[in-house]
Amino acid sequence: MTTLETQIRAALLGLAVGDALGVPVEFQSRAARRQDPVVAMRAYGTHNQPAGTWSDDASLTFCLAEAIADGYTVGKLAENCCRWYYKNLWTPHGSVFDIGITTREAIQRLKADDKLILAGRTDEWSNGNGSLMRILPLAFHQPSASLASRFQLISEASAVTHGHVRSFVACWLYLGMARHLLAGLAPAAAYNLLCQEAPAQLLTLNIPAKEADQFERILSGRLPDVNVLSINSSGYVLHTLEAALWCLLRYDTYAETVLAAVNLGDDTDTTGAVTGGLAGLYYREAAIPPEWLQVLARRADIEDLARRMARAVTTE
Repeated sequence: MTTLETQIRAALLGLAVGDALGVPVEFQSRAARRQDPVVAMRAYGTHNQPAGTWSDDASLTFCLAEAIADGYTVGKLAENCCRWYYKNLWTPHGSVFDIGITTREAIQRLKADDKLILAGRTDEWSNGNGSLMRILPLAFHQPSASLASRFQLISEASAVTHGHVRSFVACWLYLGMARHLLAGLAPAAAYNLLCQEAPAQLLTLNIPAKEADQFERILSGRLPDVNVLSINSSGYVLHTLEAALWCLLRYDTYAETVLAAVNLGDDTDTTGAVTGGLAGLYYREAAIPPEWLQVLARRADIEDLARRMARAVTTE
């Protein structure tokens, strides 16, 4: 296995495991998690699914990875999103059981107009975490592209379902962290570099000050010191990004990191997935508890997808 394939496998499996840990307790409160913390894979619960079942977070991540494996265009990503929702592409057990409202409405617009690709609404209230949760495979696509080209690529991938600049910036910062981890930096060093570089880059990209200011707490360098009571775990994109980075920076193993994310409560599967992708990248596949991988739905298919994606990225 090449180094690139190893990295992609770790990212995809890490994300899917974090997602699957959160599925049975999605929408349950943080208080409920304090009384009954998730410590291992559970079955059934919120969505009545068997242990190891991932949700729309991993499904749409795999749809993006599939588009990259097929020679990426944003049109292929949009098509795969429709194939997932309407034809069960990349579902864990053959049917869709979970989808956010903003994502669902965007996919319905894609289906209604075959010329439409960027279907995400552009209003400030359409900043759920539905594009952040699936964006990780782009960390491996065109890594040497210029700052402007890369931001454009990320923005278009987000805008398939989420078209506001706040979602674009959240995805871009998340992938910036992923790229630093891929370069071999530890989480603290990766975060410090992100905080040093990103403010000037946001100016270069002409991101409105009002939007750049939304990320002040993340880019202040102080995020790891924030009390858990101030970390939110709702479906808002900024909350999910903050929670994922906070967990990555506060804990020292893959298992501790993703369990901390899930036990924040509320949008547990997405917080687990977004955190798990970065934790998988850094700690690698060997750090994921084998008993979690053993029950993971479609594990062999995910590993095959990583192989195919690595092949495609190598020949770009």
